[in-house]
Amino acid sequence: MGKSLVLTEKPSVGRDIAKLLGCNQKGNGCFIGSRYIVTWALGHLVTLAEPEAYGDQYKTWRLEDLPMLPKQMELVVIKETSKQYSAVKQLLRQPDVEELIIATDAGREGELVARWIIQKAGWRKPIKRLWISSQTDKAIKEGFNNLKPGKAYESLYAAAECRAQADWYVGLNVTRALTCKYNAQLSAGRVQTPTLALVVEREKEIQKFVPKDYWTIHAQGQGYFLRWQDKSNGQSRIFDEQKVEKLLQRLTGKQGRLTEIKKEAKKDLPPQAYDLTELQRDANRKYGYSAKRTSSIMQQLYEQHKLVTYPRTDSRYLTDDIVATLPERLKSIAVGPYSELTRRVLRTKIVTTKRLVDNSKVTDHHAIIPTEQAVFLGKLSQEEARIYDLIVRRFIAVLSPAFEYEQTTIKVDIQGEVFTAKGKIMKSKGWRMVYEGNDSIDEEGDQEDQEQSLPDLKANQEIELLSIKSASGKTKPPKRYTEATLLSAMEHPGQRLEDAKLRETLEKTSGLGTPATRADIIEKLFNSFYMERNGKEITPTSKGIQLVGLVPAELKSPELTAKWEQQLHEISKGREDQQRFIQGIKSYATQLVGQVVGSSQTFRHDNMTRAKCPECGKFLLQVKGKRGEMLVCQDRECGYRQGLSVQSNARCPQCHKKMELRGEGENKLFTCGCGYREKLSAFNKRKEQEGKGSYNKKEVNQFLQKQKEAVPVNTALADALAKLKLP
Repeated sequence: MGKSLVLTEKPSVGRDIAKLLGCNQKGNGCFIGSRYIVTWALGHLVTLAEPEAYGDQYKTWRLEDLPMLPKQMELVVIKETSKQYSAVKQLLRQPDVEELIIATDAGREGELVARWIIQKAGWRKPIKRLWISSQTDKAIKEGFNNLKPGKAYESLYAAAECRAQADWYVGLNVTRALTCKYNAQLSAGRVQTPTLALVVEREKEIQKFVPKDYWTIHAQGQGYFLRWQDKSNGQSRIFDEQKVEKLLQRLTGKQGRLTEIKKEAKKDLPPQAYDLTELQRDANRKYGYSAKRTSSIMQQLYEQHKLVTYPRTDSRYLTDDIVATLPERLKSIAVGPYSELTRRVLRTKIVTTKRLVDNSKVTDHHAIIPTEQAVFLGKLSQEEARIYDLIVRRFIAVLSPAFEYEQTTIKVDIQGEVFTAKGKIMKSKGWRMVYEGNDSIDEEGDQEDQEQSLPDLKANQEIELLSIKSASGKTKPPKRYTEATLLSAMEHPGQRLEDAKLRETLEKTSGLGTPATRADIIEKLFNSFYMERNGKEITPTSKGIQLVGLVPAELKSPELTAKWEQQLHEISKGREDQQRFIQGIKSYATQLVGQVVGSSQTFRHDNMTRAKCPECGKFLLQVKGKRGEMLVCQDRECGYRQGLSVQSNARCPQCHKKMELRGEGENKLFTCGCGYREKLSAFNKRKEQEGKGSYNKKEVNQFLQKQKEAVPVNTALADALAKLKLP
């Protein structure tokens, strides 16, 4: 009897599936059983060939050789993982292997991982697909009982391949054109460049912004305050100081009359379930985690702990078939801080609405929710526990009733001027009970429109006023992006457009990138030194600002790349032609290269130091990396890097902010922005005197280790040592 070969994306998943399928014999890069052989990729084992594969002329970067438009894209085995590819290829060619079951991640990129291996190895036998949304034993067993035909996912593969080829044609051609034209390490991409343009545009708005003075007028009643409101437009800000003074003169010492009192029963519906982007936003707002970090933690919760469903989803809805599993999922999370909260939901019949369950709003995967797997909170790291907490609380909140309250709005007439106040009486906490004592609810209330407790008032009664005063303020510039708000801007890039039709079109697309790719795009912009983190805020570097000025206008546009994502979605559903899309991409790449070559602009390194690269002799550039400052060679082919400082967790004894660790060997020095300086040796001694010597050593060792990890130093000695095979 022939065997089925199961191809997973990672060894950890392969081990789990092998255990379930009874594949207990260890083979070369696989586990073998009586009916199944389980093997794995290591992420991508096969990728698109570099330009050099299409001709010797592409080995050197020259403008005259652009654009590079090979007729047929070639696949190559990735050198670093070639051993595992050979093992998989050998298994695919075994005579007793009669069918292949693709068990890579159930998404666009997961499909590409498997299909490129299949294509490169020349597999021609039947293909089936394991398509599951969680990695629990139960989900895997059900998935193997309901395997799908491989043909059903060929359109998804086509879309994935188009995405990869589009990035190759546009990214590599424009990157080479920019680098050759301006003799600098510059890169561009169909998604990363419009994303960078958002950050640069925001910075320009902030720089151009001129603050304006404004005033508000408040009247103090008996235990509450009223706010002046313009009768014509409802605005409370006054930009004319003379008008404010005249109003105060006329109103001071006068009493008011209650002209209107309105009481409304209101409901705040529960929030929607998480998709990946919304989860990344909340994790950034609450914990300062980068989008990339949250994705990585989610993958652990999904693959290793099996506590959450498939993370890389763009849907905030569930499908009908999930409804029956909700009680079991609630029971599985009824532990620790969640036990009483879940019992409240389980005590009543779970009522679902179109706001939560809607098959039409789910494409490949439903919203992120907990699995039925039993949870042991003590086994989770702090980061995993925090992200799991967000998911569990959101899940409970989604299934909870609305927050109900009565809102009272009053209007008071003072000498013909309108003053208003709002009050709120809570009737039922509903879903907000889930977040009591927890600051996960994102509330950015307008301080000028605060809710307050109001006394029992009646229409037309006289209102005694204790005082009428003005308060001054200044208009504020738009806020810099954080990762949370940048993710929102990438998801909805059309919100700032004036053209209503174009805005509507963009809202129907997935925006810039997909939930699965946005974190990597943001991280790439940081790693390329186009933008940097200042606390939670993101600011563009001089290099980033200049790049946005150099790239062709079309490549900065969110409209075009959003439409491409929409086309890729249509290809994945079999409604759009793959070849027509690629032809359009080739034409676009040609057009972009022409615009770069014909440009008369220049590029200037604003961050060049007088220190020379020890490997090629060119001046080094000073850049701010993820964990500190470093020097990097301006020559892209050299790639030399040297660490200058690393951000530590050690607090300054003067201002209590985190200090930087600079220097080498005995000269290592803690520095702070307030001017404080302390040698590492003195720091160690001080900590020992404070009775924290053991903690300090661990802390410092962690800093030093992070510094090593963050700054790969490219030296001839390191390269030579890496090649040594020691016993």
